[in-house]
Amino acid sequence: MGCTALMPSIRACSHVLQGERSCGWSSSQSLVPLQAAWLGINIFLFTYYFLFFDRDERYFYTRAILGSALAWARASAKCLNFNSMLILLPVCRNLLSFLRGSCSCCRRTLRKQLDHNLTFHKLVAYALALFTAVHTIAHLFNLERYNYSQQANDGSLPAVLSKMHLQDSNKWLNPIHSNQTTVEYVAFTTIPGLTGVIITLALILMVTSSTEFIRRNYFEVFWYTHHLFIIYFIGLVIHGVAGLVRGQTEESMKEVHPQRCAEFLVHKPKECRQECCKEPEFGSIPAESWKWVLAPIILYIFERILRIWRARQKVVVTKVVMHPAKVLELHMQKKGFRMEVGQYIFVNCPAVSLLEWHPFTLTSAPEEDFFSIHIRAAGDWTERIIDTFQQQKLEIPRIEVDGPFGTASEDVFLYEVAMLVGAGIGVTPFASILKSIWYRFQQNDQTLKTKKIYFYWLCRDTGAFAWFNDLLASLEQKMAESGKADFLTYRLFLTGWDTSIANNAALNFDTVTDSVTGLRQKTIFGRPRWDTEFSAVATAHPRSVVGVFLCGPEALAKVLQRSCHQHSSLDPRKVKFYFNKENF
Repeated sequence: MGCTALMPSIRACSHVLQGERSCGWSSSQSLVPLQAAWLGINIFLFTYYFLFFDRDERYFYTRAILGSALAWARASAKCLNFNSMLILLPVCRNLLSFLRGSCSCCRRTLRKQLDHNLTFHKLVAYALALFTAVHTIAHLFNLERYNYSQQANDGSLPAVLSKMHLQDSNKWLNPIHSNQTTVEYVAFTTIPGLTGVIITLALILMVTSSTEFIRRNYFEVFWYTHHLFIIYFIGLVIHGVAGLVRGQTEESMKEVHPQRCAEFLVHKPKECRQECCKEPEFGSIPAESWKWVLAPIILYIFERILRIWRARQKVVVTKVVMHPAKVLELHMQKKGFRMEVGQYIFVNCPAVSLLEWHPFTLTSAPEEDFFSIHIRAAGDWTERIIDTFQQQKLEIPRIEVDGPFGTASEDVFLYEVAMLVGAGIGVTPFASILKSIWYRFQQNDQTLKTKKIYFYWLCRDTGAFAWFNDLLASLEQKMAESGKADFLTYRLFLTGWDTSIANNAALNFDTVTDSVTGLRQKTIFGRPRWDTEFSAVATAHPRSVVGVFLCGPEALAKVLQRSCHQHSSLDPRKVKFYFNKENF
């Protein structure tokens, strides 16, 4: 990621903190239409099926035993199926990259919503947790009522319906056929009960291990427990095959309508004549979960096969550089590898872990004949891979790569003016962008739409500046030689320092280059005054659309988003700021 406060799998930003995926940028409000549509469908499904099972006469006898708990259980089940259908789609990264970059009908608005894939994935997961709780509680009530009706001997309709299995083993409505059967017995010995327990536990483990604290500090726990989704889907598909919840069959409804015959079951005459009703017949509600999830599962399987195939292709590590602040730079080559600015890859090092894959932003430019990443020690996995490369001088450890995958940062060149804000290692996606600009200047590319870039880099310590200085120095020189020195304006902010650094900077303030970075632009001690910065940009570009791109913590994201709103003009002919942020 290239960030410090939002990490995909966080240790994926623990692991990612330094170069790991700089992920998907997107306008923070672009997900609203998708959220509204998703919420609307959930409300519709729940309301429709709640009313259906609460009023449909095929379930008249079932409701006589279960009451409204039947409708609560079935309506939540439909919503569970719908969200289970969606949960895998946001993590089909190849599909999203195809839609985002290759599909001609995929416009910018849709691409921005695709960039919120993991946000939407989490939203769907929370909905699954909610509907699972509703479904489970409703069925606990159902089991209690089944059990109560089985033990009742008062001649009521629920009691009579619960005894129908005594006359014909196939004519049962109540799945509990013994007074000794307990709710616990049904939960742990029947297919619906046992699979329900298993998939609920799997879901609880996946959701709880996805909290920010776990992802940051125990990423391996998050990574491994997330693979319980396999158990979840297997359990979901077979959960309803036993058909414990039943309703009256269509054929029986025609002959024995409940409105006409329900009273007959309770008060049977001793001698039944032609006007007497037959006993109703019941059938199970067919299992439907597999119909909802089959297509996404097949799509996801193809996704995994493609990723495995790509990951097995040979990767050659051509250069290893160890920068200050324990940042490892890897240059690699792979046959057929093509990238765009700001994209990311998943990296596996078998010498460290056979199963763990972590996302890293590409720091190379598309114009280069290699691709590179920067990895900072920010967790167990990143520390181990850095140590592995440091220790093995003669034989370079094998690296496997999956990707690249697209992000919204590819849109940076669609803006005439761009503001790039990086915090710490969050500069990694901008390394690719600035390198690409450098090559385009070398090639005198006339198609470059972007006319001005403002680059802001916030670091806590001076060591973090080291590995990026050479690129900025080259850009300064090349743009000056091209007569476009005004194309890039950059500001470096040191947010943590001691007295000696500040005194040294003060003593050397009049020198041509900065005492901290060696660049012409002086390092600023402290944090940016964003209102001042945005006002200056708005004044300099009064009729431009400005793209603001952030790779950094959530607190900074809120500040920048607020500044975008405050400094955007209501007049469509004047300056507009569009906020884009990495999204894990």
